[in-house]
Amino acid sequence: MSSVALSNSPPKNRVKIGAGYLYIAPALIILGLTSVYPVIYSLVMSLFNWDWGLKLDFIWFENYVMYLKDPVFWQVLGHTFYFTVGAVSVEILLGMALAIIVNRLSFGMGIIRTLLMLPLMVSGIIVALMWKILLDPTLGIVNYLLRLLGLPSSAFFGAPSSAMPSIIMVDTWWQTAFVFIVLSAGLRSLPREPYEAAEVDGANSLQSFRYLTLPMLKPVLLTVLIFRTIDCLKVFAIIFGTTGGGPAQITESVQTLAYRTAFKFLFLSRSMTLMVIFSFVILAFCLIYLRFGESET
Repeated sequence: MSSVALSNSPPKNRVKIGAGYLYIAPALIILGLTSVYPVIYSLVMSLFNWDWGLKLDFIWFENYVMYLKDPVFWQVLGHTFYFTVGAVSVEILLGMALAIIVNRLSFGMGIIRTLLMLPLMVSGIIVALMWKILLDPTLGIVNYLLRLLGLPSSAFFGAPSSAMPSIIMVDTWWQTAFVFIVLSAGLRSLPREPYEAAEVDGANSLQSFRYLTLPMLKPVLLTVLIFRTIDCLKVFAIIFGTTGGGPAQITESVQTLAYRTAFKFLFLSRSMTLMVIFSFVILAFCLIYLRFGESET
């Protein structure tokens, strides 16, 4: 139907349509080279047994079967979910609280927003190295202050019980500003009329937040939740720069496992297989979030 309409359209309209495709062609080419091609290449190479040119054997889905039966993979996947749930939950709650508090200030909002945005200007590996020095068991200033206050020092990244919570704390310090910025913009865009009507009816601040702010802010919250969930599931720099996956693989994530599989053990196809499986996991999370958002509207 569209081809018939296009063929019957005036020549000027066809020229405009052709010019439109011409304008977006560079973006489509770059997208294909940087996104579509690597995905297809990874899917194809995951069906091989490839170790940096020493061998290249077609083995069908043996790599997938191996990982799905490997308890280490499921353990690492559990570590990744642990980090994601912990970091996203804390960042959403803290970012929401900061957005509400700052938006109610009568002065100094611009300065506070600027200060809260400073961590976002630092790259992930720099954040990891900085906090690794600050939380060093012997030379770190945090343990030094704890000892001055008469409190017991902690190994932080070096102890299995505190390594992952410490990484969650670092990511919270780094990325809460993103949640704050988006939610703050969402709060400022909400209409004032429902709040004025609720105030006339005698609603308190908690009731206004529960029955007005949250429902109207839900699309923004869902967007932030999707972005932060994807970013946390793909965590690499924070873990690589602090613990490297240790101690005893207690902080190993799927991304760091894929990195070690490819560049330490030289199993390229297995690493690609790992990332293909994990890409489907991330896609499933996104579809669940979107489905949940549609069902609530």
